[in-house]
Amino acid sequence: MKKYLMLAAATGLLATSLTTAQAEPGGCLKYGAAGAVGGHVANHHGFLGAMGGCVTGMYVRHRYRKEARAKAALYDQEHPGAKGSYEQKATAYDVEHSTSPGQMHNTAPANSAPAQPE
Repeated sequence: MKKYLMLAAATGLLATSLTTAQAEPGGCLKYGAAGAVGGHVANHHGFLGAMGGCVTGMYVRHRYRKEARAKAALYDQEHPGAKGSYEQKATAYDVEHSTSPGQMHNTAPANSAPAQPE
């Protein structure tokens, strides 16, 4: 029985490692694990911490995807007929407009002008 359990665990790990990874923040597992550790440290409430962390992770990922879809819509306005997923279009929008991830607009001061030679 132990042999079959280990085989199933190894197969599951192999299956998850073959999928492509996307650079998205957080998620239920990551935030849930951190919440479980925090809840355990705070008077042994690991389950409540895991649930709170999972909800927080899902919210953070939702905000990230919502912003990516908004950037993709802006990219589509500038480049009609562009192909690709919304993640690819959001990345292209970031590259073209030099924005930081998590911010829709450039953070450079508006009154900063390039130095002009005299």
